[in-house]
Amino acid sequence: MMDGNDLSSETSRKSIISQAWTRISQIYQGTLDRWTPYTKGRWIGSIFLLLIFLLRIFTKQGWYIVTYALGIYHLNLFIAFLTPKIDPAMDFDGEDDNGPALPTRATEEFRPFIRRLPEFKFWLSVTKSTVIAFFCTFIDAFNIPVFWPILVMYFITLFCITMKRQIKHMIKYRYLPFTHSKPKYKAVDSTVTIN
Repeated sequence: MMDGNDLSSETSRKSIISQAWTRISQIYQGTLDRWTPYTKGRWIGSIFLLLIFLLRIFTKQGWYIVTYALGIYHLNLFIAFLTPKIDPAMDFDGEDDNGPALPTRATEEFRPFIRRLPEFKFWLSVTKSTVIAFFCTFIDAFNIPVFWPILVMYFITLFCITMKRQIKHMIKYRYLPFTHSKPKYKAVDSTVTIN
């Protein structure tokens, strides 16, 4: 039979573990929040991680299945990044078959391009998957012998087919998922001299 001390000590242990997990989650989220505005720096760091991963693959001459899986996953993330959140192909509210158009009346709603996968989540997923794949290269069970040129050719074929379909989708529904920097207007000089 359990007495009160055992029950309270078990509850306090769960409480301590729960508090520690909550604190770790807060630190992790705070770190991500601080990194949010530094888009270029984040992507440079991710590309650096990817290069370290590829260097390990080339030097160890193995883990091609892990590399192929990582490439497919990154391709899937990239397609989600390019695709609008509300797919115009599935928008059955349109009145014509030409696809969605800009609003022509004041009562119509303007819907800007919203990505299915936002940039920050795209970066976070790429970074996490690269780190996981890097650690998988230390496990010999994932080093399955395979003729890697076949994987490379299959990946290139898959990439070309997928991107061709995505580009046709962009052309058909007239959207461009990339935006360049906002236009910057020059300040008008308020001092005007009158003769």
